[in-house]
Amino acid sequence: MNKRLLSYLLAAIALSGVGAAVALFLQMRPVFVTVVVPERNVPVRVFGLGTVEARIVSRIGFEIGAAIVELRADHGDVVKKGDVLARLHAAAQEAKLVRAKAVVLSAEAGLTKVEANIAKARAVYAQKQATNRRVQQLADRKVASEQTAEETQRDEGVAKADLTVALAEAEVAKAFLADARAQLQVEEALLAQYELTAPFDAMVVERHKELGTVIKAGDSIFTLVAPETVWGLAYIDESRAGPIADGQPAMVRLRSLPQQRFEAKVVRIGIESDRVNEERRVYVKCEQCPPQFHLGEQAEVLITVAHLDQALLAPEAAVQGFDGTTGMVWTVESGRLERRVLTFRYRTEDARLEVVGGLPDGAQIVAAPGTGFREGRAARVVAETGK
Repeated sequence: MNKRLLSYLLAAIALSGVGAAVALFLQMRPVFVTVVVPERNVPVRVFGLGTVEARIVSRIGFEIGAAIVELRADHGDVVKKGDVLARLHAAAQEAKLVRAKAVVLSAEAGLTKVEANIAKARAVYAQKQATNRRVQQLADRKVASEQTAEETQRDEGVAKADLTVALAEAEVAKAFLADARAQLQVEEALLAQYELTAPFDAMVVERHKELGTVIKAGDSIFTLVAPETVWGLAYIDESRAGPIADGQPAMVRLRSLPQQRFEAKVVRIGIESDRVNEERRVYVKCEQCPPQFHLGEQAEVLITVAHLDQALLAPEAAVQGFDGTTGMVWTVESGRLERRVLTFRYRTEDARLEVVGGLPDGAQIVAAPGTGFREGRAARVVAETGK
């Protein structure tokens, strides 16, 4: 019985020794790895998903309320600045305009009459002045009586007062005429509001109302867009948006035309970011946009922020603890595995990071770390990734 137990014990020890030997062999044998090598002429692009928009989009309508009696534009129409798009029922306002014109004519006639009275008053005043002057001379020589001299002096004063009154009436008539003309301008301006015109050269995106509809002031009748202001709005993750600048080249792909690429450039970077999604708004303008556009269509945008003549790019999946600037990678140094903290700069659209510091001379970065990695373990390079 003791011999049997001893044999079992010896067998277990033997198996444990074999297992330990196998484990030691597995741990000590070289691990086969793929490393990254430098690449040339690497474009650094930032991806953003967005939509087709336009810088000038206007929902236009009337400043007053009434019934629509005429519509001259519809969806898809191209209109020029000043073209009449719609009209409202304006009979009451037209009557007010006629009345205002009549008031102006009456004021003009009244001013003409007052001016005639002024001319008459001036003539009478001049006559009375001359008569009074002669009578005063005769009175000085005792040829005319003192009473006659007083009467002619009085007549001159009355004539002067009449002239003053006529001049004052003229000012009143001028003021009345100015008021009438101003009121006429008001009525003309109000009548013009019954006619809706295009504020700029545009395309009609949508017509919101139909004939006979009674609208309120400010109701939208048409949505207009200036075709030359169509651009792409891309939402870029803030962590990737730092290198973006005005004028950088971009490439746009529309969802409706996935096989085509449209060259563009950055024309505006939003000052305010989206606080919820932590994204920055970047606007790009096509150099040769497609003839047909659809506002709100999904668009993919790639912005080239840099071009690297030569770069060493580590896959982001191979970097541990990446904080946007630094991270730890496995390296092969003198045939053995080591861990290094590297400094990175650009990130490519295929999730690779440009190494700019921390890598010793002769060291190679492991592209795809595996299980069983430990510092000091022998490593053998079997493949390279990169160009």
